[in-house]
Amino acid sequence: MSNMFQTPSTQSKDELVARFIPLLQEVKDMTTSTQVEQWLNTKYGVESELYKDLARLITLGVKEGWAADIEVAGPRYRRSLVVTPSAETHFFSATAVLLDSTDNTQNNPEGSFRANYHLHPYGEINLVVPLNEGAALAGPNGWCHGGWTAPAPGSHHFPEVKGGAVISLTFLPAGRITLDVKPPQQ
Repeated sequence: MSNMFQTPSTQSKDELVARFIPLLQEVKDMTTSTQVEQWLNTKYGVESELYKDLARLITLGVKEGWAADIEVAGPRYRRSLVVTPSAETHFFSATAVLLDSTDNTQNNPEGSFRANYHLHPYGEINLVVPLNEGAALAGPNGWCHGGWTAPAPGSHHFPEVKGGAVISLTFLPAGRITLDVKPPQQ
């Protein structure tokens, strides 16, 4: 197949998708959990070639404007669908999310920024890419400063970042996410 007619942005998007499909093949029959999160961080942690390639390509996608390009709540909370569930992706969707806690006015502990509360009927796998030193995404096992989180099926949370900007490349089994859910009352 010739890439002669591709724009640089479609080329990097195609490269990203081609790079994560073998991972989806590997995880397609796993149920997200603390064990899966530990396995991902052991096998494909921040020093691995896979993590480095995916982090580079999704960061490039944000810079090129094809990833996390739709504002949900201003420029500090953006997302976009990278791929819909299909046979090729083992029926996972992939979503790029940019969250940035810088100068937010939510008054959360540690200056964190919280995005839309949601539930994962079938769990989720997140590639966490900090864009600032010390930036982190909240995961089921604490703050993730780079690497992977794997919230279990039925889990629900506010996506939350602290210390600056993070890109999350989120893989959802069957593309399932439920936004029509209320956070627990304190």
